[in-house]
Amino acid sequence: MLASGLADVLKQADIGALWLLLLFIVVTYLLDIIIPGILPKWAIFAPVFVPLMLQRDVVPQTVLAAHRIGDSPSNVITPLMVYLSFIVVVCQRYKKDSGLATVVSLMMPIAVWVAITWLVFFAIWYTLGIPLGPGAPIKL
Repeated sequence: MLASGLADVLKQADIGALWLLLLFIVVTYLLDIIIPGILPKWAIFAPVFVPLMLQRDVVPQTVLAAHRIGDSPSNVITPLMVYLSFIVVVCQRYKKDSGLATVVSLMMPIAVWVAITWLVFFAIWYTLGIPLGPGAPIKL
């Protein structure tokens, strides 16, 4: 119900599928700060965004690829990541006074650059229409 209502709004707004996918990547990136697991986010997003994107002629594997791209860069900066405490301990081995803020401040520029690079690569990949795998087209 929600997906069809959103699809109608997006059809009236006449936003291209690539821009919707890029916005979906950004939303996933930002939501990764509070929900670090990829499966819980996909369980929330898939029932809404897969039908929504299907109405915009985007196949489910492309939506999943966009979701994976949005999930990956911010994993190292979210305080809820399981391995962050281990990363802090390893960092303290080399710099004794380092803590959570040190690790996050060191990784923030990297996370931002990785996110921007992934967005550009995804936009090029989608624009060229390169399949995601054998028998897995990027568009309908």
